[in-house]
Amino acid sequence: MFPRPSFPGEVRRAAASGRSRSRPRGAGGGTVLLPSMLMFGVILASSGLLLMIEKGILAEVKPPPLHPAAGELSRRGGGGGGGEALGDLDYEVLRDIRNRTISAVCGQRAMPRSVWELPAGQRRTVLRHLLVSDKYRFLYCYVPKVACSNWKRILKVLDGALESVDIKLKMDHKSDLVFLGDMKPDEISYRLKNYYKFIFVRNPMERLLSAYRNKFGEIKEYQQKYGVEIVRRYRKNGGNSAGDDVTFSEFLRYLLDEEVERMNEHWMPIYNLCQPCAVRYDFIGSYERLNTDANYVLEKIQSPSFIRFPERQSWYKPVTAETLHYYLCNTQRRLIKELLPKYILDFSLFAYPLPNITSEFCRQ
Repeated sequence: MFPRPSFPGEVRRAAASGRSRSRPRGAGGGTVLLPSMLMFGVILASSGLLLMIEKGILAEVKPPPLHPAAGELSRRGGGGGGGEALGDLDYEVLRDIRNRTISAVCGQRAMPRSVWELPAGQRRTVLRHLLVSDKYRFLYCYVPKVACSNWKRILKVLDGALESVDIKLKMDHKSDLVFLGDMKPDEISYRLKNYYKFIFVRNPMERLLSAYRNKFGEIKEYQQKYGVEIVRRYRKNGGNSAGDDVTFSEFLRYLLDEEVERMNEHWMPIYNLCQPCAVRYDFIGSYERLNTDANYVLEKIQSPSFIRFPERQSWYKPVTAETLHYYLCNTQRRLIKELLPKYILDFSLFAYPLPNITSEFCRQ
C-alpha cells in the first residue's frame, strides 16, 4: 500500500527502491485499485507530461480528484481560502505522489542539493522569499496568490509587531518581517539545516488567473507598469490603453515571451520561487486544504493557542471552478499548451492535474 506519513502533508524523501506496495488500503483492510490515480502517478513518475503536451492529449487521461474544484470548497473556523473537501484516501495518495515525484525529480544528478548550488540569481530569489521566525524556529517560503498575506500577518503577530491577525489594515509586505536573504551565509545555512520549513502551493492555472484578475483588474500600479506594455506589444493599435483592459490571452502571450527568472513574483512558477529541490521542506500545504494544513503548521511550530488562521478578507474575489472553466475555454488552446512547459514542475511536483481544454469539456 502507499506508505502513510506520520502527519498530513509531511514531506518525505522517498527511497527509490520500489519496496513499497502500490495500492492504498481501503476500508476494512482490503485494497482499492484506482486506475485513474495509478495512471496519473505513472505519468508523473515517468515525466510523460511534456510528451502529452506535444501530442495534444492532455485531457485524455483523467486525473484523480486530488484537489476539490474551486467553488466546492468549504471553510471551517474562518481562514483565507481553502476547504477541507479531500478525503483521507485521496489525500494519502496526493502525499505519496508528491513525495515520490519530488524524490525522483530532485534525485536527478543535475538538480541542486542546496541553495549554494543554485546560480546567484536563483539563490537570491528563493532567499528573499524565505521568511524567518527565530523565536519559533521556522522558515516559510511565501508564494504570492497562495494566502501569503495571511501568513505574513501571522508572522507579525508571532513577533509582536501586530496585535491580532484580524486587524484591518493594508498589508506592508516588507516591514516587520525577517528575510533569510538578509542574513550572513553561515546564519542562512544554520537555519536551513535546523529550522522547520514549510510552503503552501496552489493549482498553477488557478494561481495565474487569480494574479491576472487582481493585478490587471484592481491594481493601478500593475496596470501602468505591466498592462500598458502588454497591450502595446500584443494588440494592434493598442498604444492608447491605460493598461486596465489587458485580456487573459494577452497576459498568457506575455508570459510565453517572458524569461522565467525575470518574471514578477505573482506569476513566477512556485518551483523558481521556493526551489523545493535545493530546500528540503518539511511540509507542503495545499491551498485547497488551507484551514486544515494551516492549523497543522500552527500546532507544529507551537504557536500560542489564541493565534488562528485569518478570516478571508470581505473584498476577496475567489477563483471558482466556473470562472477558471470560462477563461480557459475562451482562450486559444495553442496558448495554454505552449505555456504549460514553463509551469510543468509546479503541475508535476505538487500533483496538480493539467487543465482540461478539450472541445467536449468546454461545451459543458
